[in-house]
Amino acid sequence: MTNPLTDALAKLRLDGAIFLRGSYSEAWAYESVPGADLAALLVPGASRVVLMHVIVRGRCWIQVGDGDRLWAGAGDVIVLPYGDTHRMGGVEAAELVELGSLVEQPPWTRMPAIEHGGGGAPTQVVCGYLASEDPLFDPQLAALPPVFVVSPVGEAREFVGASIAYAVHQTARLADGRFEVPPRLPELLLVEVLRLHLANAPAAHHGWLGALLHPVLAPAMAAMHADPATRWTVAELARTAAVSESLLDERFRTVLGMPPIRYLAGWRMHLARDLLESSELGVAAIAHRVGYDSEEAFSRAFKRAHGLSPGQWRRTSGRLPQPPKAPPEPVPTG
Repeated sequence: MTNPLTDALAKLRLDGAIFLRGSYSEAWAYESVPGADLAALLVPGASRVVLMHVIVRGRCWIQVGDGDRLWAGAGDVIVLPYGDTHRMGGVEAAELVELGSLVEQPPWTRMPAIEHGGGGAPTQVVCGYLASEDPLFDPQLAALPPVFVVSPVGEAREFVGASIAYAVHQTARLADGRFEVPPRLPELLLVEVLRLHLANAPAAHHGWLGALLHPVLAPAMAAMHADPATRWTVAELARTAAVSESLLDERFRTVLGMPPIRYLAGWRMHLARDLLESSELGVAAIAHRVGYDSEEAFSRAFKRAHGLSPGQWRRTSGRLPQPPKAPPEPVPTG
């Protein structure tokens, strides 16, 4: 039996993709080039790019705007679906530098590689820049968080690792300092990463991608995605979509197989799971972030959805960094 989500994602098409290597050493941190400038530099003609950072070695954090720091380790994939300006750094505190100052200016005769840091423990990253005009990457629909971390396991992890190695090797110069990867490989890689991320999203297997373009469902879904902590009611969502409550409810049930408020509850659990796995926020803070007044109510809802308490889920994910060990106390002499 085919997977509806995978089938729908397989229709994604990229207009261009390049990959480059970044080698960092503790302590390090940088601020990226603004998204529009990055698109103009790397994929001329694209209005925006999807960023995909694969952590080959080490551990690092990433942050968009005043959002939470998310952590990723070796084998994890960081995705910025809207190409937002971001900050990235290692375990140790470091002063931010402008990423643009670390990359030679085009035209390039070879694909540039970034090297930066203080000479300590290494972190190696392969950075993918993928151009696509697909509605999934339209920030107005807010179908995806501005940044999220995917942790492939088993065969998926092997596929991502092998694909990235091949993509870097196959990145070839076209002309005028432009580089590009054969298109089908980046598409397959992006589809697999998105499939893993969306696997536990509510209604992911009931036409979710199509619903993002539905004239009735799209405005209501965008509102819930953009502000999941709001106490949405069917009446408020119906006003957002400019339809009656009964019509909104009927469309949600027909297309997504559930009423709007149940979809909202599932979306909150989807976001909470991501935050538990990759952010340092406490359980109470995550509860408020996804619309629960109390940690207890959130914990009950999360356990119903995922079979484990939030604390148990976080411990089993094992993706947050351990704090660096303090240096040993000097031995007194004399």
